[in-house]
Amino acid sequence: MCGRLSQYRGIHDFVDALSMPGALANEIGDQPLAHYNVAPSSNVAVLSAHRAHWLRWGWRPHWAHDRAAPINARVEKVAHSPYFRAIWGHRLIVPIDGWFEWVDEGEAKKQPYYIHRRDGLPAFCAGIGQWGVAEDDGFVIITADSVGGMVDIHDRRPVVLAPALARDWLNPDCDKGQAEQMVLNLGEPAESFAWYRVDKAVGNVRNQGAELLNPIA
Repeated sequence: MCGRLSQYRGIHDFVDALSMPGALANEIGDQPLAHYNVAPSSNVAVLSAHRAHWLRWGWRPHWAHDRAAPINARVEKVAHSPYFRAIWGHRLIVPIDGWFEWVDEGEAKKQPYYIHRRDGLPAFCAGIGQWGVAEDDGFVIITADSVGGMVDIHDRRPVVLAPALARDWLNPDCDKGQAEQMVLNLGEPAESFAWYRVDKAVGNVRNQGAELLNPIA
């Protein structure tokens, strides 16, 4: 986790749900994003302290270009990891409608599930990244252990913050120690989410469209 996500609302919908106090520079546009099946290495709409902008999903430091770029960072280690040291202070929010996980149910192909907030609001995923440095730009989503029934879907989940905490996460006045405690202890609980089976067509990133989010029996 998290290896595929959906981001179909417009950026204004995400910002309104976040209730940011000031205007953000909008580099995304005004139309619905309509991205239902977003894979790693794709450009994703993210929110930083003063901007809504596109950023590639995946990041690695300049000295690790011989390795694949991670797309996630474990909350237990990220704040003190030499690998992520250069971007730990560069916080962002990845506003998503939901994400996909695959479960082995004994068939030839794993069964995909779609996970979303029960209340219908966007999920504000805590992330860190780098932008404005050309080929080194990118981000990772911070993940934590799953708990409760979500463990049956996957053992990791994104750290999703309530709107007020997501605003704090973006606040430059929030120091690194406060930020670490926030993602370690204040992520939304598993009870805030619901999940259901979806068509296996989502496994092919070439497949796009709202029908990918329809529940199946």
